[in-house]
Amino acid sequence: MNAPTQAHLNATLSRLDTARDTSGLQETIEDLRDLFGVDHMIYHWVSAGGDQYGCGTYAPAWVQRYIEQDYLRVDPVIIGCFQRFHPVDWKRLDWSSKSARAFQAEAIEHGIGNQGYSVPVRGPGAQFALFTVSSNTDDESWATFTEENRRQLILIAHAFNEKALDFEPDRSPTPTPALSPREVDTITLLAMGYSRAQVAQTLSISENTLRTYIESARHKLGAMNTIHAVARALNQGLIVLT
Repeated sequence: MNAPTQAHLNATLSRLDTARDTSGLQETIEDLRDLFGVDHMIYHWVSAGGDQYGCGTYAPAWVQRYIEQDYLRVDPVIIGCFQRFHPVDWKRLDWSSKSARAFQAEAIEHGIGNQGYSVPVRGPGAQFALFTVSSNTDDESWATFTEENRRQLILIAHAFNEKALDFEPDRSPTPTPALSPREVDTITLLAMGYSRAQVAQTLSISENTLRTYIESARHKLGAMNTIHAVARALNQGLIVLT
């Protein structure tokens, strides 16, 4: 597993930005898997209409098995990430049920790996997507890898989602709202995983003032809640995690 240089990562994401069809997403995700040195990298989305699309490096046999068995219903990664915004290590998800443990064992048998890290993404309407990296390694090595690459993986997740949305039929462009500098700072820190108390302390403001910034940004972004606001700000390029 690797921590790629920013130059290599930028070059790969530039190719993603110029992709003209979904085959470009597949080529890019294979390149990124090799760049990061992981076993697998996956992008999976569900549109507002319920249509599904995915690109990634899982073996075709596992993809077919997953679909045939309707594992979407029991997959702890999908279930656990659906109500989340922040990235999550698979070890933090609930694998306690018999069906989840059986699913996990079968996935490992198909080469998915014993470690995984997923970034949930939300787009316009009810669109939901998940960007995942997985590998077979020990806990310590995986913790080091995810800590070193967390911000890059978040950026990649949203880059894939934004490009995939470009290919959605009848998508109409939405105007980009203007956030104030303080609103940008607030949403950026929340996207990085800071708590509200930590954001207020970092910006040297009260939590009441922070609440005002969050609500103002949420209103400008047309977001239902704070998580939705952060997702929209990332998708529209209003904030960048470095």
